[in-house]
Amino acid sequence: MSGAVTFVGSATAETYMPIASIIITSHDRPHMLPRAIESARAAATAVEVIVVDDASTGETAAVCRSIQGIHYIRVARNQMVAGARNIGILKSKGDYISFLDDDDTRLAGSLDLQIEALASAPEAGLIYSQALIADQDGIATSDFYPRRCPQGDVFWELLGQNFIPCGTALFRRSCLFRVGLLDESIPGIDDWDLWIRIASLYPVMVLEQPAMIWRKSTPASGQGTSRADQLVAKATRQFRKKWLRLPRATKASINARLDARRRFSKNMAGHLAVETMRALSHHQFLRAQKNILAAVRLHPLGLVRASVSPSSIRFLWSKARDKGAQGDGTNRSVQR
Repeated sequence: MSGAVTFVGSATAETYMPIASIIITSHDRPHMLPRAIESARAAATAVEVIVVDDASTGETAAVCRSIQGIHYIRVARNQMVAGARNIGILKSKGDYISFLDDDDTRLAGSLDLQIEALASAPEAGLIYSQALIADQDGIATSDFYPRRCPQGDVFWELLGQNFIPCGTALFRRSCLFRVGLLDESIPGIDDWDLWIRIASLYPVMVLEQPAMIWRKSTPASGQGTSRADQLVAKATRQFRKKWLRLPRATKASINARLDARRRFSKNMAGHLAVETMRALSHHQFLRAQKNILAAVRLHPLGLVRASVSPSSIRFLWSKARDKGAQGDGTNRSVQR
């Protein structure tokens, strides 16, 4: 983690020892921070809110200095999300740690409930909850994720799919002494990687109720998670080079590892198929094409054809293109 770091702590924030720390990373989105910070402070009675300004060029510093009761850390060189989170972890004091993206919000009291539940199960390393899905304006819909909430020994299920919304996860600081910090080489799936490493050693709990409002990306939003093909490529490399080489996986039977590979490939190809349809619905034809090619590379033996037939792709593609041509007259077939 390179780059000069300036730490600014308010007197209010130093007057108590926090039970939990919420780490908010941000880059050039100061207008979103007040809402995220307010929600983090309302999530628990004894929470430390740390804002890591990841080399912003705008008004982030001024906004944070105007808000009392937070710790503000400015990083001079952009670290990306995993590096910024690691800086926040190293500066944090709470026994429990949680992350919050600057465009998401925690629900009031949600962290207190999770702390109480996790404290009652000392063998568990992490607890998560569901997330209400919001539109791009941050308005919550009636939809939520995940629908099914596995708990206990979830290592093999997590290998196949990340069902833990990042902003709902709360984990023990002590887990990091065994599994290490976030992997800074894989921004975008760094949280999934950490959950897998924790789940390989500890049981995972769930509080099956919403704990946050999650502004889900769209193919046109420009958020990191909107680039499905890139994220799946990272996950595939991590699965093969790291996750299947964890002691928990290497000690398992060959059949268990083969089953894990099949589930991973099926879920990732299915995700790419869904993102292809979403891209087409947003007239993002180049992104749809990239998703299709990534899915074919991931599972060339026909899984993609089983998920979405070529005829369906061609039909929806032509409909989306026709709809785009009849819209505002702007050529949106290529997005940069």
